[in-house]
Amino acid sequence: MSAELWKSAVHVLDANWSNDHMVPSRLLYPHQWSWDAAFIAIGLAYYNPARAWRDLRSLFEAQWPDGRVPHIVFDPAVPEGDYFPGPSFWDVPAYASRPARGSTSLVQPPMHAIAAWEVYRRSTSHGAACAQQATEELAWLYPRLVRQQEYLTARRDAGGGGLASLVHPWESGVDNSPAWDSAMSRAPADLDLLRRFHRRDLDVADAAHRPTDLDYARYMHLVVAYKESGYSDHELARRHDFVVECPGFNSILGAAEVALAKIAKVVGADPGVHKARARAITAAIVDRLWDESAQTFKAHDVRTGTLSPAHCVTGLLPLILPGLPSEYAKAILAEARSARFGLPGETTLPVPSYDRTAPGFDPLRYWRGPIWINVNWLLRRGLARHGFADEAEDLRTSMLRLVHRSGHYEYFHPDTGEGIGAGQFSWTAALTLDLLADKSVRAYAAAA
Repeated sequence: MSAELWKSAVHVLDANWSNDHMVPSRLLYPHQWSWDAAFIAIGLAYYNPARAWRDLRSLFEAQWPDGRVPHIVFDPAVPEGDYFPGPSFWDVPAYASRPARGSTSLVQPPMHAIAAWEVYRRSTSHGAACAQQATEELAWLYPRLVRQQEYLTARRDAGGGGLASLVHPWESGVDNSPAWDSAMSRAPADLDLLRRFHRRDLDVADAAHRPTDLDYARYMHLVVAYKESGYSDHELARRHDFVVECPGFNSILGAAEVALAKIAKVVGADPGVHKARARAITAAIVDRLWDESAQTFKAHDVRTGTLSPAHCVTGLLPLILPGLPSEYAKAILAEARSARFGLPGETTLPVPSYDRTAPGFDPLRYWRGPIWINVNWLLRRGLARHGFADEAEDLRTSMLRLVHRSGHYEYFHPDTGEGIGAGQFSWTAALTLDLLADKSVRAYAAAA
């Protein structure tokens, strides 16, 4: 299985490389996506570290002056009509070396410091020249990664509690998760927007698998409202309809500081500031996002001060934080093993994106039930980090078995394992390479 799967994953990544960046999928996602680039770089590092560095550099060349890294960088060679909402809808002004309409204004989970450290670790095994390039790339990326973190921890701390707030579900990476339902209900749904603008995704994907028109109309409203403010983050909690703290996003934010502490040592910077920020973010997640009655982490609506009732896979991701107290790590393991998620050992499939026992569980619709490899990959890292080595290895095996049987799909049916969404999906292929190569979770846990 291993050789065949490795070859197929490399084929996907080679086919999806586009000049100086990787596209998630040729058909459905023809531009560069932010957190996709991070996951992809981790896999590329095993056989083409030069491309891994180029993909990350290409993304950060589009960084805004305020430090935000846009969730999509548009390829000017792709026709406007091939993706919606495209460059004209966002109408972002020119900044730095980027032309006008070169990106979106939103962000995605800041996986990039984690990716940069992983690429560096792998690159140093490819010889002296590759190791030297890796050190130079880290030195170039480090100040930009710091600015990204500072933007999120300062300008996006709308709740004042030390966590980054999302202004749109797309920023979470888990776009139509039930975690957002309550907060999204405040956003007006003007279906006329969808009569004026064509949903390109429905031309190439089954509507039953994608967010509904009602959801999409609300997404469009939030973009328009943010655009009308000049994409300003000033007084978000007062004026913006959707302001939410996500446990998954903020766990990645904290884990990025852990990675930056390691990068700082290589480039001659002070790791202490990053270690302190990681501790502060971890403490804030526990303080603001822990649902004592449910014994799991939940999304927090900054506008209302309430936690979402939904049990979502993002609630398991604080496990990636090395400083998470053991009682919370054990509670996450119990939640993952429960009937809601069925961590492998009780089922042969990886964990779904949403609570299997909930009335709204949907095995087909995007983040409302299907299995995604990237969040399972993060969960596996968290399990290994906190000493749950057997569970981490079972999850690794489960993911590889699923991709080998069904292919490198965007996501998978949580009951049958059938591939859903875009085929030949880049982060699934990239993380498959990492899962094939990184066999010893015990060694990983010790190194982490």
